[in-house]
Amino acid sequence: MNTAPPSTLPTETAITHVEIEPSVLYFGTPVVLLSTENQDGSFNLAPISSAWALGQTVVIGLGRAGQTAYNLGSRPDLVISLPAPAQWPEVERLAPLTGRNPVPSTKPKGCRFEPEKFAAAGLTSEPSHLVRPPRVAECPIQLEARAERVQPDVSGGFVIVEAVVRKVHADSRIVVPGTDHIDPAAWSPLIYNFRHYFGLGPELGHSYRTQTPRSSERPAAEPALDGSVPN
Repeated sequence: MNTAPPSTLPTETAITHVEIEPSVLYFGTPVVLLSTENQDGSFNLAPISSAWALGQTVVIGLGRAGQTAYNLGSRPDLVISLPAPAQWPEVERLAPLTGRNPVPSTKPKGCRFEPEKFAAAGLTSEPSHLVRPPRVAECPIQLEARAERVQPDVSGGFVIVEAVVRKVHADSRIVVPGTDHIDPAAWSPLIYNFRHYFGLGPELGHSYRTQTPRSSERPAAEPALDGSVPN
């Protein structure tokens, strides 16, 4: 006997689901750029498409054979820089590069070794305050952090990093004046959606838990960032 409640959707908008087997499950996650320290004291920069925050902890998924995972295994300091949507070309220039030499066999075809990733991507390094790896100067949000736990995922092909954020840097244009809040109307992360790049659309609503002053409660903000941040 079917005891499921009847659909509340109008007939003309009823959803028909089909079973699929996608090759990836990047169903819309923010892109971050990770700065880490190489064994020789130089620095690596890598784009990461699996990251999420819980309190002051950022959880990151990495390929096990990459230079970032190798670095964090023994040198846990890192910087998590968040690019804006218009910076996707710089992110994509990093995508086929690796700091490992020789290039691991697990890397996609066309991947090549590049020791100077900041320059290769057209980005600028900026000294951090509490950690050795540098920040990405052009990114509107930069998080200095330390990897407190680095362990393999259940498949064995990836590494899960739990990094505790120690200091946050934000472009003044995306901060609500007089507060420590990021203005969500002025900031949009770069989203990696099934291997395509997107930004956010207009605000649809907000959580009852938000502490960010609403636009009607504060002076008019400067125009939203277009992703071009002066050095």
